[in-house]
Amino acid sequence: MKRTGAGILIIALVIGAVVGFVVDTMLTAMGRTTFSPAASLPTILVLLGAVVVVLAVPIFRASRGRSGQRIDPFRALRIAMLAKASSLLGAVAAGFAAGLLGFLLTRPVTPSIGSMGSIIATLAAGAVLVVAGLVAEQLCTIRKDDDDDTPGNTPAGPVGA
Repeated sequence: MKRTGAGILIIALVIGAVVGFVVDTMLTAMGRTTFSPAASLPTILVLLGAVVVVLAVPIFRASRGRSGQRIDPFRALRIAMLAKASSLLGAVAAGFAAGLLGFLLTRPVTPSIGSMGSIIATLAAGAVLVVAGLVAEQLCTIRKDDDDDTPGNTPAGPVGA
């Protein structure tokens, strides 16, 4: 599994921003009110980030020999994949909120503070989720052994050969 790169996060951010802007444009064109995320969304995103990091800490401790507890490698992989998915979700959510905010700021009429606050909070919470996902992904990686010439090689040959 490759680590989450900046390129994929930027692509997810841009896609989310375009979708957010288009959604608000379409709603306004149909004569409806603009989209405003629920007030609970930022809280849920931040809590998800906290849960992902908390799940990754035992993996980190076990892989560094700081804990006598043995960790199932499949569990570690699942948590690493959850961390990767969380960072992508955070990027899309932050992008979506940025698209909504961009739409509101380009309108001639000043939007209400309540809807702007919810959008800004969602943008910030999405950024927090990206950081939490990247931190958890880093915590789930194992160190390369000093005697390994390349990761994945075993005495019997490369893994999967």
